[in-house]
Amino acid sequence: MNGGPGSSSMIGLLQENGPCRVAADSNSTQPNPWSWNNYVNMLYIDQPNQVGFSYDLPTNGTYDQVSGVRNVSGWTTTTTTTTTTTVPEQNNTFYVGTFPSLNRSSSANTTANAARALWHFAQTWFTEFPEYKPLNDRVSIWTESYGGRYGPAFTALFQEQNEKIANGSLTGPGEAHYIHLDTLGIINGCVDLLVQGESYPQMAYNNTYGIPAINQTVYDAAMEAWSKPGGCKDLITRCRQLALEGDPQMYGNNATVNRACQVANDYCSNNVEGPYILHAGRGYYDISHFDPDPFPPPYFLGYLSQHWVQGALGVPVNFTESTDSVYDGFSSTGDYPRADVHGYLEDLAYVLDSGIKVALVYGDRDYACPWNGGEQVSLQVNYRDAAQFRAAGYASVQTNSSYVGGLVRQYGNFSFTRVFEAGHEVPAYQPQTAYEIFHRALFNRDIATGRVSTIQHRTYSSKGPSSTWNITNLVPDSPDPTCYILSLRSSCTDEQTQSVVNGTATIKDYIVVDGDTSGPKREFHRDYPLQASDQRRGGPVDCSEMVDDVVLSMTASLLECFQYALNGECKKPDLHPGAKKEKEKLLEPSGVAVNSQSVTHTSVTVGHHLLSAYSTLNLNLTDPLRTIMSS
Repeated sequence: MNGGPGSSSMIGLLQENGPCRVAADSNSTQPNPWSWNNYVNMLYIDQPNQVGFSYDLPTNGTYDQVSGVRNVSGWTTTTTTTTTTTVPEQNNTFYVGTFPSLNRSSSANTTANAARALWHFAQTWFTEFPEYKPLNDRVSIWTESYGGRYGPAFTALFQEQNEKIANGSLTGPGEAHYIHLDTLGIINGCVDLLVQGESYPQMAYNNTYGIPAINQTVYDAAMEAWSKPGGCKDLITRCRQLALEGDPQMYGNNATVNRACQVANDYCSNNVEGPYILHAGRGYYDISHFDPDPFPPPYFLGYLSQHWVQGALGVPVNFTESTDSVYDGFSSTGDYPRADVHGYLEDLAYVLDSGIKVALVYGDRDYACPWNGGEQVSLQVNYRDAAQFRAAGYASVQTNSSYVGGLVRQYGNFSFTRVFEAGHEVPAYQPQTAYEIFHRALFNRDIATGRVSTIQHRTYSSKGPSSTWNITNLVPDSPDPTCYILSLRSSCTDEQTQSVVNGTATIKDYIVVDGDTSGPKREFHRDYPLQASDQRRGGPVDCSEMVDDVVLSMTASLLECFQYALNGECKKPDLHPGAKKEKEKLLEPSGVAVNSQSVTHTSVTVGHHLLSAYSTLNLNLTDPLRTIMSS
């Protein structure tokens, strides 16, 4: 299940780990060799109701791509004498279709309500379709993003209901099917805002890619907003105190609680999480990509809009990637800063102590639910073996014989994995690594190698360092933006959007292909003055990150690198094994540490580093750029 709230699990099916990937023509598919259903049966659920292809009452309406507004008032016009039905005229940004009712009261508006609805669905599914009962009678739940809340809440509720079924408390028809739970997997999950909230400015300011997404002034303001009296942390605490008194079961029907939690959500979003979005100019789901970020490709939107696909699926509604009515419903109750009746960390502890495996998997380039916050979640789960888990070290995740895909801390049935070079949707970025983690968790093997049985060795503990912050990464080239008109608001620049609206864009397979509207080229972006205090980590600065930044805006980037060199020293960072050889090539000759005695010495040294790096990468430089770098 994907997250949102309100996002379709067709994202996971067609962008991440399903058997097929949609081709660029949005009308055909290609096999995914790392499909999760190679050895297990997969069920992708659009939940709660009104999400994706799920619906309550099919209703005719319109969708405006530019504003993002869906209108389900219908196509009927009634006067005093006549009633007429006229289908509105469509164009590249305005569509007609059939949608759910979009009535917020017809769907879940809290995580707990969604959990209750899903449990009833599961009871019906396994009762009505016994042929789909797993051969080993085991069911696992894997979630992503807002699924960081769904996963613990859903799994804990299912297990509580299992206990009632086992002791005879639940015996009625449609509620007595025991669901044997095996594994809970969470991919880049936002589990608990009180634990993970401060990870947002920390990720933006001090990440393992050395990306200067925000400066120290912005960082300090965000951290103050988090911790000051009456700030984000206090507002979350007040929200939860009121909820415990007035709405402990999270029905979302107490106006006082809803309002307090809305206030907390809005303040934290605007002042703690939001500064990165405002200042960075980078992807929300991948800090290494510039915004708009074209990855993962959204081609599945066009595929699910094809008449022949809809006919084959037998769906009575058009596909919606993310449903605003569901998102707005959760927002109206302030669901995000809340905790369920036990608390999500407590849910995880209960699940683990019930013998259910838990695998937390986080890509280390994601901002939506940063990995450093996920790590804190893992360390604050107070289950029976918490001390042993915290004492375990980080071991390399051996994806295959030649590639290390990440680092994992594991004790017995609980693991936390930092996946290298992956954004929010880990299986889209690192399909084989995600595939191996998935199978090792399900088939009771250690996450690091897949060679140790955690059934035979129940006290297995990974070995290695206690922290991974010294393992840094190369910044990849940011892909050029691809304007896909079915994802207009997130994939297109303002200029591209305008060309689509006014009809001057050339469009093929939903992609803007007109050379005049291809969007801006990559450039180093900074919307605040450079200050000496901008040095991150308070010490030596890794100037190698400038290799990626010095593109087109050569002069500005060189000045920045010179400024860093004047205030610190260039040094080689520690790298995960898979990147060490590339980095060593990139920085040849790399024996010079820059302790600047003069601007001239700094300029020559940094210029030689950059020129050598570009030569190593076989990039073609224009004569003026080569002259700048050489001099």
